[in-house]
Amino acid sequence: MDNLPDNAPQHCPGTQSEEAGKVSACAGCPNQSLCASGATRGQNDAEVVRAKLSSVKNKIFILSGKGGVGKSTFTSLLARALARRDPDKNVAILDIDICGPSVPRIMGTLNEQVHSSGSGWCPVYIEDNLCMMSIAYLLSSPEEAVIWRGPKKNLMIKQLLTEVDWGDSLDYLILDTPPGTSDEHLSSTSYLSGIGSQAILVTTPPEIALLDVRKEANFCKRVGLQLAGIVENMASFVCPKCSTESMIFPASTGGGANMANELEVPFLGSIPIDPLLARACDEGKDPFMEMPNSPAIQAVQRIVDQIIGMVR
Repeated sequence: MDNLPDNAPQHCPGTQSEEAGKVSACAGCPNQSLCASGATRGQNDAEVVRAKLSSVKNKIFILSGKGGVGKSTFTSLLARALARRDPDKNVAILDIDICGPSVPRIMGTLNEQVHSSGSGWCPVYIEDNLCMMSIAYLLSSPEEAVIWRGPKKNLMIKQLLTEVDWGDSLDYLILDTPPGTSDEHLSSTSYLSGIGSQAILVTTPPEIALLDVRKEANFCKRVGLQLAGIVENMASFVCPKCSTESMIFPASTGGGANMANELEVPFLGSIPIDPLLARACDEGKDPFMEMPNSPAIQAVQRIVDQIIGMVR
């Protein structure tokens, strides 16, 4: 049999067969509609992924070479803000941090499970126009460790990119990535290159973080991923009582704004530290409802204004 999918049902005719997606053995397979369309015949994995996601208008990677800079938090804030801004726009988060998926907790969906249908995995919905998918939904418990080598992680990323039923019209697909420039990044960017994907880099002000984020910028350049801009997180602390601003993490070399200037990419803005935001994320609550007047939320709104102006 030709080019069997890794999760192929028994007696699968193969993706290259004229019977692909049309025989009784295909019933219930997440790949059925894609195979039946003929899109998989004569195509490699990257072409299959691109065919599946070609209708997604904006694909945005959230990247950072440094762990602990608030990348997943920013992913959740960006998705919530985009969904709130226009109820007619459909927004989705794809958490491709295979070993440390944290977005489900931030979005308050940690104990949800996904269901499979003939059209693929059904994502978990947070709002009518906001949904997400993560490997966390496929694990037996939140404490389960994913101890996989590269090939298995790459296979899971391919499945997440091809087997989730996002619906007929998706305006924003936001991909939350792990720190570094390894398997998850290489797989996802190779699959999505050439179909309008962009990246936003998240950093904190200290040079120790900027060093790693510069590596991520170099990664984007080498794989041909367009940089949409840089966001500086935890830029300062604004006292909720006296409104005094303190620099908890001093920008000794100019911070994210200076790095954006060096890289000749837009600086999208800075987000201050807010303990209430951290608490809302820990508890899976919507910060836009819990703390709409927070300086951090207002900063995110300004950043989203710029992002909307840059994309379709």
